Amino acid sequence: MQPLDLQVIEQALAWAGDGHPVWLCTVLSTYGSAPRSPGAMLVARADGAHVGSLSGGCVEEEFLEGLARNDFPAPAQVVRYGQSEDERQRLQLPCGGSLLVLVERRPATPDWIEHLTTLRYTLLGQHRRVRHIDLTRGTLDLSPDQGGEAARLLGERVEIRIGPVLRLLLAGVSPVARVCAGFAVELGCEVIACDPREDKQGLLTDDITVRPVMPSEFIAAGGCHETTAVVALTHDPRIDDLALMEAVRTPAFYIGAMGSQRTSERRAERLRRIGGLTREQIERIHMPIGLNLGSKTPAEIALAVMADILRVYRGKRRDAL
Repeated sequence: MQPLDLQVIEQALAWAGDGHPVWLCTVLSTYGSAPRSPGAMLVARADGAHVGSLSGGCVEEEFLEGLARNDFPAPAQVVRYGQSEDERQRLQLPCGGSLLVLVERRPATPDWIEHLTTLRYTLLGQHRRVRHIDLTRGTLDLSPDQGGEAARLLGERVEIRIGPVLRLLLAGVSPVARVCAGFAVELGCEVIACDPREDKQGLLTDDITVRPVMPSEFIAAGGCHETTAVVALTHDPRIDDLALMEAVRTPAFYIGAMGSQRTSERRAERLRRIGGLTREQIERIHMPIGLNLGSKTPAEIALAVMADILRVYRGKRRDAL
């Protein structure tokens, strides 16, 4: 499965390459309950063909009806969906929800194709960027990301952060890793499994990229970026410990290892004594991994792991759950 943001940008690039003007929509903010988060994208052609999602259905239909009426002629404009109670009910937005959406109308110019190409490389690369859109003139610019909200409206200017899709790096294959991979694919993640053991690789589906190497080798070769989660779920120190030693030297936002509290304490001591890791490096590792849900089965453990990864990715404290 290709992550949705990448599907949107690649489809926009293909349509622009064929000479079609496109409308690129990006969720800037949500109020109340909304099914998609800021940064979610949809691209459409004048004939209604589209890829991506803004709300899971109803807002997309409203946008496409407006597109057919030529409601979006400007190079860039901001539209609010769910302004009134009647509109929220018609769009089936729950709990007073509303969405603020940037709608860009972009002809198939060389500058637009170059911009889309850069966005594609950004999604496939290692570093995040910021899109700057001037609402008055419709002009575009890109800059390195220094951190901040996924998208925001600043007067007559919009900033949207875009970068590599969330990557789940499975350091070794196990029954828990297999279920984690399935959850991650459904969440739209890129999933890479590294395991040199031939008998383990058949546990995974075709949606997963399998690298028949030691996880530590893949990580050391630049396999982690700042939206990578590294999870060691094999109970094999030869695989898990070496992967952890390399992962703490990368910008990965989540690093975790499976095991009981006692196992985790022994692992931390090994990493300090044999691996030479500092206390700060060891504290980056979530061990025991995952939320404490009382999980027993591989599926329950995988659920706890993926929930904790998503918690950290969204910037939620454990005590805020």
